[in-house]
Amino acid sequence: MNTERATVSVRDLKKFFFDESRGEVRAVDGVTFACQPGEVFGLLGANGAGKTTTLRVLSTVLKPTDGEASIMGHDVVAEPEAARESIGFYSASTALYPRLTARETLIFFARINHYPEARIEERVEALVDRFGIEEYGNARVEKLSSGMKQKVSIARTIAHDPPVLIFDEPTVGLDVLNALEMVKMIRELRSEGKTIIFSSHIMSEVEKLCDRIAIIHRGNLLALGTLESMREETGHHYLEDIFVDHVTRAEGLEGAAMGVAGELEGEEAP
Repeated sequence: MNTERATVSVRDLKKFFFDESRGEVRAVDGVTFACQPGEVFGLLGANGAGKTTTLRVLSTVLKPTDGEASIMGHDVVAEPEAARESIGFYSASTALYPRLTARETLIFFARINHYPEARIEERVEALVDRFGIEEYGNARVEKLSSGMKQKVSIARTIAHDPPVLIFDEPTVGLDVLNALEMVKMIRELRSEGKTIIFSSHIMSEVEKLCDRIAIIHRGNLLALGTLESMREETGHHYLEDIFVDHVTRAEGLEGAAMGVAGELEGEEAP
């Protein structure tokens, strides 16, 4: 693992939970990877595989049970505030404050992430122009359409110009046009040199966007590499077949492939 230029570093990361009915749940169990500037790094797995738990640890929402994780050299446990300031986190389920206007939302998120106060107004107006939200910049979020809210939410994610961006299932619930707009925006952010972690179970999006892909299953990292290297390793062309191949081997069961499609419709672990 090349960590010389890594902006995100994860080493032997573990996060366990206790559930009364299931006992110890190993949501993340020894995951290691590093991400570089100008890279879209894909976390691919069925819902419940451990993707969101990994991202919550990186965003300092959860503390790891064991292992290490750092953002821009800041340990997520020892320096959580510095790590948070280096991250923009987007999820389709992330709510906006309904009574704030679009501009007020951007000002708020720039300010709480310690963007230089003297430059906030300029930064906000640049984002308003970039995302085409001038027309409704002074409208309350609760009055906006879903497409408008999406633009405000993405702008909110990058309001403080963070070097690392995390997108957790960002297109869930979006229509085709808005999903395509999201993919386009992520490509633009990559071209600006951002480090992007893209978590999804939608194979086509991962194929289109990601420079490298990590396949996670039941908290374990099954594979890590480019799509081409995975094709060479497995002999499969389509990512869906590559994914099924790794999961089947991990399960060690001939019938495991039959259950993969069902797992993709399951629910994420806590």
